[in-house]
Amino acid sequence: MSTAESNNAHLRQRALQEELRELLDVVGPASLVDLLVERAFQLRATDIHLDPLEEGLRVRLRVDGILHTILNVPANATSQMISRLKLMSGMDITERRIPQDGHISQTFAQHVRDIRVGSGPSLLGERLVLRLMPQPGGLETLDSLGLESDQLAVLRACAQKSYGLIVAAGPVGSGKTSTVYGCLGIANDPSKSVLTIEDPVERRIPGVTQIQIDSRIDFGFPEALRGVLRQDPNVMLIGEIRDAETAHIAARAARAGILVFSTLHANDATAAIDVFRDFGVPPMFLADSLTAVVGQRLIRLVCPQCRILRPPSPAEREFLGADHPLPEDQQIAQPVGCDHCFHTGYSGRTGVFEIQTFDDEFRRLLLAGAARDQILERARGQGMGSLRASAARKVLSGQTTLEELHRLLLSELE
Repeated sequence: MSTAESNNAHLRQRALQEELRELLDVVGPASLVDLLVERAFQLRATDIHLDPLEEGLRVRLRVDGILHTILNVPANATSQMISRLKLMSGMDITERRIPQDGHISQTFAQHVRDIRVGSGPSLLGERLVLRLMPQPGGLETLDSLGLESDQLAVLRACAQKSYGLIVAAGPVGSGKTSTVYGCLGIANDPSKSVLTIEDPVERRIPGVTQIQIDSRIDFGFPEALRGVLRQDPNVMLIGEIRDAETAHIAARAARAGILVFSTLHANDATAAIDVFRDFGVPPMFLADSLTAVVGQRLIRLVCPQCRILRPPSPAEREFLGADHPLPEDQQIAQPVGCDHCFHTGYSGRTGVFEIQTFDDEFRRLLLAGAARDQILERARGQGMGSLRASAARKVLSGQTTLEELHRLLLSELE
């Protein structure tokens, strides 16, 4: 998103609070819900949270990874708003005791948009969370994700191989799906058979066969994978490796000559290997299939409209210069907050990455069942940087702040 687009988005975010408050008393729940969802898409929010409180319903938007309270709906309008959303998403409005999943596909702001809806009971009433799917055709490229030039070159080379397993690893909300979609964009070729298995299909890709799993009919990742392997694929994207069976099939497919992209919940690149081991994937399968593991996080970008630059303190210089001495005139960005950034001091997000590739020595370590420390030592010796170092470079370049680096380090400890 350009600076001008970002500025406009944040101005709309602030205006939305006033707009909804003014409309709350004069329109029905249908109009209020439609306006809320339409404005959330315009703000590039990823989620809408409707949390029950004793005095009503709190409405929040997740923008740049942070939740912002937009509106407090009084108790007398809460049930109408919840019922409206459940009807739109095809849920049973009379069932409030158990969680439900729903889906909305509707035109908002002149575009057909998809929304995943989840409901669940709480002590104070029903809670709804809406996940706003990206706009069709908005596929991000690897160049736009925040990879450094050497990391980008490595990942591009891996995505152009004819076979192997490339995994993006990180916690929820770390941008893993964008990374594997970016890799798929490089591997996608009309001369190849390209398929995806997802839950749900988040972005529509021309020329790619996309399959959505459905747990209601016992059609999960393993079942879809077994079927796809009989359809002569060259390239596959598996939305997420969640269980041992999916992990085994993905490794076998990569070993058999298919280029496989997937995501995995793991703290970093090295921890992803431990997850595969916990899934019981044989060392020989790992050694023969793994091409690269990308560890990643998302950090917020400092708002260019209101940021100030200042010299780091002696302690900050020592912390940031752990890898390389800093120049005497080094400055770092400080968040301030303004109308453009919803008074957060930040506008937009970017990724920080570490990429572990696998040479013959790595494969020998995997076959020998080497401990995590040995694998990490080999990765560092091979030139793999750390998430911390990647974030520190973005602090020194003025893209983000020291506070965001500390937040990243705390997330790694969780």
